Amino acid sequence: MKTYSNTDAKGAKENVSDLEIWGNGDLFKLLSKASSKKENWMKSTKAMQIHGIGCVVQTTTQQGDHVSDSSTFVPGVMIDELIGEDGKVISRILVAFG
Repeated sequence: MKTYSNTDAKGAKENVSDLEIWGNGDLFKLLSKASSKKENWMKSTKAMQIHGIGCVVQTTTQQGDHVSDSSTFVPGVMIDELIGEDGKVISRILVAFG
């Protein structure tokens, strides 16, 4: 059964017993995610920040066994995180810098 609730490498390691990660498993930060176990689909948007330059943004759509990815570079933006009262990240957005 596919795990749809993962949002970072730590959570994925907890939910997927045989997951192996090399390098920075959180290089891309999750911006948004929607999924349905019942309908067997998932959509997500992730971004990798390049300090002072911009972000590489990746979108993924999965319907059953069919997966589609798309990536683009967005200059002049950075990832902004909203932190909850418990100190954990509760959302992320791209914002212009400068």
